[in-house]
Amino acid sequence: MKAYSTEQIRNLAVIGHGDAGKTQLISSLLYVSGVTPRWGKVDEGTTTTDYEEDSIERKITLNTALAHLDYKETKINIIDTPGYAAFVAHARPALRVADCAMVVVDGVNGVQVQTEKTWAYANEFILPRIMVVTKLDKERADFGAAVEGAAKIFSRAIIPFTLPIGKEKDFRGVVDVVHMKAYEFDSQGKAKEIPIPEQGRDHVDKTRERLVELVAESNDALMEKYFEQGTLDDADIIPNIMDAIAHSKLCPVFAVSATSLAGLSTLLDHILEFVPDPAHHEVEHGRTAAESDGGEPITRKYSSTEPFSAYCFRTIADPFAGRINVFKIISGHVGTDATVYNCSRGTQERLGALHTVQGKQLEKIPEANAGDIVACVKLKETQTGDSLCDKNAPVVYDGVQYPEAAIAFAIEPKSRQDEEKISVALHKILEEDLALDFHRDAQTKEFLLAGSGQLHVETVIDKLRKRYGVEVTLHPPKVPYKETITQRAEVQGRHKKQTGGRGQFGDCKVVFEPLPRGEGFKFEDKIFGGSVPQQFRPAIEKGIIEAAQNGAIAGYPLVDFKVELIDGSYHSVDSDEHSFRAAGRKAFRAAMEKVKPTLLEPIMDVEVFTPQEFSGDIMGDLNSRRGRVQGMEMSGNQQVIKAQVPMAEMLDYQSRLNSITAARGSYHMQFSHYDQVPHQISQKIVEQARSEGRIRGAEEEE
Repeated sequence: MKAYSTEQIRNLAVIGHGDAGKTQLISSLLYVSGVTPRWGKVDEGTTTTDYEEDSIERKITLNTALAHLDYKETKINIIDTPGYAAFVAHARPALRVADCAMVVVDGVNGVQVQTEKTWAYANEFILPRIMVVTKLDKERADFGAAVEGAAKIFSRAIIPFTLPIGKEKDFRGVVDVVHMKAYEFDSQGKAKEIPIPEQGRDHVDKTRERLVELVAESNDALMEKYFEQGTLDDADIIPNIMDAIAHSKLCPVFAVSATSLAGLSTLLDHILEFVPDPAHHEVEHGRTAAESDGGEPITRKYSSTEPFSAYCFRTIADPFAGRINVFKIISGHVGTDATVYNCSRGTQERLGALHTVQGKQLEKIPEANAGDIVACVKLKETQTGDSLCDKNAPVVYDGVQYPEAAIAFAIEPKSRQDEEKISVALHKILEEDLALDFHRDAQTKEFLLAGSGQLHVETVIDKLRKRYGVEVTLHPPKVPYKETITQRAEVQGRHKKQTGGRGQFGDCKVVFEPLPRGEGFKFEDKIFGGSVPQQFRPAIEKGIIEAAQNGAIAGYPLVDFKVELIDGSYHSVDSDEHSFRAAGRKAFRAAMEKVKPTLLEPIMDVEVFTPQEFSGDIMGDLNSRRGRVQGMEMSGNQQVIKAQVPMAEMLDYQSRLNSITAARGSYHMQFSHYDQVPHQISQKIVEQARSEGRIRGAEEEE
């Protein structure tokens, strides 16, 4: 395969709601362009980009996948992105490297929730957009309603470039409003030019007039000419359409069917003619080193004459090929076996062979230029988000921020063999899915796997089983409760044991008192004189700390208290460190009978993003979860509700939020502080601790 120049490349990220038809559209474009001899279909599990076993089984896209086609001497790189809420964050890195977003809208259902979310992602990257209304051959499909709905939600600059001829099962062709031509399509997607139908001609002419007006508005000189002449010539319109799209002043809409193949070749022609190539970026912003290392701002042009630089936006953990890093070349050019510098990590990398990616297939290429998307296999250090460059011209590009994981589950290997394999397997999965988080909770000792939703976590469990042969069970995480004291008390801890020969003796007097929330544990030695030798005093502290780990009422760690050592006694023969540790533990148990211990629970700062019409129901639900609403504000078209809610009440929140908002809401939360558990709930927690055997008796501790 030849190396394409920057001007011969188009990079499209395909975004939209789940089931809108993105994957089928890509498969049909590959077929119509002649890239794939067999027409892949989602229902049959034969599409190019949904090649993973889980995606085929569930009939949904779970992560970004790549394909490309050569059409009339131009390379079109296509990135398929997920549209379901649990996986939609994966669209972000795709949009980070695309030069245009192709927004796919279901012709039956119109603009849906995740279409709005991915459109907002494209706004973050200031990305040009085109829109494709698909499924127009289906019953109840309505192109006009879909376009009208999109224009109302997104922008007045949305304008059809093609209009459908026929409706539902009679949809057979399109009118190209830009070039004022009409086409009819056969069962192979081949176009035959026909006269523009007289029926609906008024609508065609009005759409054309609106297009001329929008192109004129995108350029001051054109606007002046438009006012003078009342219209514009094709020579003024067509060369300026790409600039209008590139500067997001125009979003063309195309009418297609990915199952009858109508409108697809016209869509491809318009992509070549009007979608901006990578060189339309004025510059790409970066730094000479990571900002934390004091890197200075720097810019690079999308040009093959600039020093080499690239951004890694995807890592694929292939069970056969190993780790595959996919990156976009931002400047310069690169060839096989090049040695480059990973500026993000300060290491050299030898690239080996370069590949293009066609679903799960890799095809070797000798070189690639600025703007192209290529892959390398088995790089030693490079990960998603890293920047590669010429060592003599260092640059680090900004990575993509993933939303914080919304829901966590405890995972437990089913066997010792699985326990040994789980860490390696999860490490590989985490490399390709940065929206996941895996860690061990220091208090509960559970391994927690967190993702953007329950379905997200469940697909990881399936991948562990099918790809790596690791079996695990999944259950809600334990809430890391703690305990504290509420009153001051002076107590004595005395340990004395005589068992023939040398005995054991330790004696201490201590004062327990509560500390403010978050202060932890403090120990103060207030003994003056030698009632307890200096070398034994730390043992008293150790004994108290050990006892505190098992709490006083439900087996949870006791925190936020201070102990003052004020007196004690010892035996010159029988006293040792072990005896005074035992005395410290006994002092702790004696104190717990007087200081009125209580349970503490973690309180989370929660932010809920929801369409305004659901805000009342959301606040009512948060109140029912013992939440305290802190405030509300608008963010774009969404209401943001801020609240503090006990963690125990948030374990099932994702499914409830989806139910209230029809999956249009999202949330994130982070730890805020610990607070006292209400008495009635505290009693239930203590009863549960007893049933689980968490509460240990004094005999067990000795």
